[in-house]
Amino acid sequence: MAKQLIKIVMLGAQAIGRAFTRALRQEQQYARTTAQSGKTSEKTVQTDRVHGMTLQEAKQILNLADDDLNASEKLNKQYEHLFYLNDKTKGGSFYLQSKIYRAKEHIDEELKVSSSSTKNSQRKKQTEDLNDTNTH
Repeated sequence: MAKQLIKIVMLGAQAIGRAFTRALRQEQQYARTTAQSGKTSEKTVQTDRVHGMTLQEAKQILNLADDDLNASEKLNKQYEHLFYLNDKTKGGSFYLQSKIYRAKEHIDEELKVSSSSTKNSQRKKQTEDLNDTNTH
């Protein structure tokens, strides 16, 4: 009986070890592809980690296309519909409701980051234009 118990413990430890190793490899691969793509900023990576999902996953959860991100009315409509559809008092799932909330939160954060970077680039361009006209 002791041998069987030891075998069970060893198999469990091996399974946990493999799962941990797999998760670590996935995290390293994610970090490498993010760094190589150069498309995402550090702020975006932080947002992905805080919300536990990528922007693509958030769009899938809310059933939005890329061009729908700038349509705040459609974004809010989809969010409200899915959020209230999954209300626990109506027999919905709290888990799904929280995923919907996090997806909306992630998209809102991403829009805020992109709008602030757009504003900063516009300010920088205006400053450069003013400097060019002042030097001539």
